[in-house]
Amino acid sequence: MTGKATYEAPAGGPEESASEPTKVPTPEASGEVAAPEPPREEQAPQPQEPVTEAPDPEAPTAAKPVPPSEDVPSAPLRLTVEDVSDSSVTVSWEPPEKLGRLGLQGYVLELCEEGASEWVPVNARPMMVTQQTMRNLALGDKFFLRVAAVSSAGAGPPAVLDQPIHIQEIIEAPKIRVPRHLRQTYIRQVGEAVNLQIPFQGKPRPQASWTHNGQALDSRQATVRTGDQDSILFIRKAQRSDSGHYELTLQLEGLEAKAAIDILVIEQPGPPSSIRLLDVWGCNAALEWTPPQDTGNTELLGYTVQKADKKTGQWFTVLERYHPTTCTISNLIVGNTYSFRVFSENQCGLSTSAAVTKELAHIKKADIAAKSKGFIERDFSEAPSFTQPLADHTSTPGYSTQLFCSVRASPKPKIIWMKNKMDIQGDPKYRALSEQGVCTLEIRKPSPFDSGVYTCKAINVLGEASVDCRLEVKASATH
Repeated sequence: MTGKATYEAPAGGPEESASEPTKVPTPEASGEVAAPEPPREEQAPQPQEPVTEAPDPEAPTAAKPVPPSEDVPSAPLRLTVEDVSDSSVTVSWEPPEKLGRLGLQGYVLELCEEGASEWVPVNARPMMVTQQTMRNLALGDKFFLRVAAVSSAGAGPPAVLDQPIHIQEIIEAPKIRVPRHLRQTYIRQVGEAVNLQIPFQGKPRPQASWTHNGQALDSRQATVRTGDQDSILFIRKAQRSDSGHYELTLQLEGLEAKAAIDILVIEQPGPPSSIRLLDVWGCNAALEWTPPQDTGNTELLGYTVQKADKKTGQWFTVLERYHPTTCTISNLIVGNTYSFRVFSENQCGLSTSAAVTKELAHIKKADIAAKSKGFIERDFSEAPSFTQPLADHTSTPGYSTQLFCSVRASPKPKIIWMKNKMDIQGDPKYRALSEQGVCTLEIRKPSPFDSGVYTCKAINVLGEASVDCRLEVKASATH
């Protein structure tokens, strides 16, 4: 005799129910029962058995049963609410102890809204089930339920729930899901945007609030948008004052969930406060400096130390991400004079400026007694001569090509390039280089027109010399 049935609440509104008389539900072929429509208050109730006393509106009870008869079954046992959601309720019961001499035909489930006096049948005809589900109920509904066993002689006494059933929204405890990359300190640079999306769960939608270092969030600095499933913290241009401990709090019906996020806004550090040259000996120089006053709101990764020769003025890096504040720079060139500077470095990079030494480090030559006797000054002057001549070359149109040769001369000679005896200096198509005696002529994207005899001439006060070669630029084959 066990089974399940489903009852669906009427879709019509109160106006439709009031304008139509009470309808007796009929069982569907699938075992589900159509919903009864609420009766009008002036209509007479339709009890399953004779009723001698009306139920109390606040707590409806079963009608006073007729004297026990052996033909009708006794009341069902253990009427229990199995499940209540925001739109349905499921109840179950057990068969009665006495089924009656005529046998059991089924059960009839009835409901009575709180404050009403009439019991409305859920299933008009008895159904051989011991569990029923009523669906499509409205939020806020509050009603009593009872069930009676029925035989051909009539309905037996009903079993009534002690407490009314209240259909209300199911509360799901709030829960915050912090993304993995936000479980550690979230680092941004000054001026960058902060856009944090924090998903959460909770039903109904919980109340969300943010705090910064324990204080309410300043709406002028940060914007918060909270939806049904997430809360977004947005800062258009982060400043160092936006760093700190942020906390998201969700509250729902006395339940609470919290999540903490640490934000660090950083920028480039300042330069070291001061730097001085401690000592110079041999080819070495000792430096000392003090840490910067502003580290950029984060710890330093170290210092970058550079040196520059006074003659060239070019800076060269000696040490990178160096942590101590003193160092010794070695392998300096004898006879040169150096200045030094130090940059601070953090995650944003090097400081925009550096601390530069005011004193210059002059690397002196060793004291050697000069021997004047027998010293003959040698004259290294020499007329130009080519140690490596130009070589004939074949090139492809559109591909840059280079011509090389080597010259020796003292003093340094002037280099002149010619094509077919014509000076090509200043022509943007050609680029001439001369470094440590190696002379190079680069011809950019040559064409067949650039074929010819190229000459390199070296001239100084002692004389001149020249070499030449033939360049052939082959025309592209046509098909």
